[in-house]
Amino acid sequence: MKKIAILGASYLQKPLVEKAIQLGLETYCFAWDSDDAICKNIAHHFYPISVLDKELILEKCKDIKVDGITTIATDICVPTICYVAEKMGLISNSFRSGIISTNKAKMRSAFLTNDVNSPKSIALKKFNFEHLKDLRFPMIVKPTDRSGSRGVVKVSDINELKSGINQALEQSFEKQVVIEEFIEGIEVSVETISWRGEHYILAITDKITTGNPYFVELEHHQPSQLTEYLKEKIRIETLKALDALEITYGASHAEFKILDNGKVVTIEVGGRMGGDFIGSHLVKLSTGYDFLKGVIKVALNEFEKPQINNISFSGVYFLSKETEYLLPYFNRKNIFDAEKNLQNNKLNLIRNSNDRSGYIIYQSQHKLNLI
Repeated sequence: MKKIAILGASYLQKPLVEKAIQLGLETYCFAWDSDDAICKNIAHHFYPISVLDKELILEKCKDIKVDGITTIATDICVPTICYVAEKMGLISNSFRSGIISTNKAKMRSAFLTNDVNSPKSIALKKFNFEHLKDLRFPMIVKPTDRSGSRGVVKVSDINELKSGINQALEQSFEKQVVIEEFIEGIEVSVETISWRGEHYILAITDKITTGNPYFVELEHHQPSQLTEYLKEKIRIETLKALDALEITYGASHAEFKILDNGKVVTIEVGGRMGGDFIGSHLVKLSTGYDFLKGVIKVALNEFEKPQINNISFSGVYFLSKETEYLLPYFNRKNIFDAEKNLQNNKLNLIRNSNDRSGYIIYQSQHKLNLI
């Protein structure tokens, strides 16, 4: 029986652990031991080790003699995965790529060097207006090393900027932020799987967010309703961005904005499967391609070229105070349901993805509008 190490143990990694077990693999899960670590009761083996402790995880993986190491839907695990794989001769992106693709400051620098369209930005460890005078309001402030919209805020003046920087610094592990000019446009993401530097685009996803000031996702829908002309431009920018970040293996999740003039701007790229059920659920529902299996097969050096068939529409709606109109759908059987979960009845106004109270995943013969 082959052995696979999976970093992270929250609900985000649950589909990956379950898929690995379904494929007959012995699963070894590494994560903080907390109430959120639900995979510790699902995986064959659980190690209460921080996913940031790359040396200890390397030591354990050597002892176990794992055949592969991976994760989905979270950036924080990526550098450790790349480090362990590189040291053990397993399949993964380089450790250098793992750092570049999870640090927004280094990512922006790589985009600039490789002529990838991205917002004008600067990285700071504390407020310094002299360094910001070349940027125009409004701006977006982000921690350099977090995901899930944590610490992300739009600011329109100096006072909001100071507050936003402090808020983002609190969320950042390395205590650094990226400040970038705000780009107005249609938001999409792209799911891709790569093998030996060749990239296979699986799906383009339309996105709806809360908007100003936190921009947390409320809906995702596949396939994208954009024109074929715009989708081709997005595909071209995706390949450029992946090469700039030296992503050669496994899943990636790229986020873009399309301006009114049709210009495609790269916002962020993660060297892992997208969260919010995009990779773990929506891709398979809309294309028939088992993305989870694909990620595992790459990690085990058993890559199979993906076969993509646009079989249906799929999407996810998230429940919050902003979307309380969804509540009736949780109380009845819906013919379009692929999966739904009412996590709690307390509806919060969203500041990051952890504030959401439930979700409805659908599969349909057309894009579903629940409003």
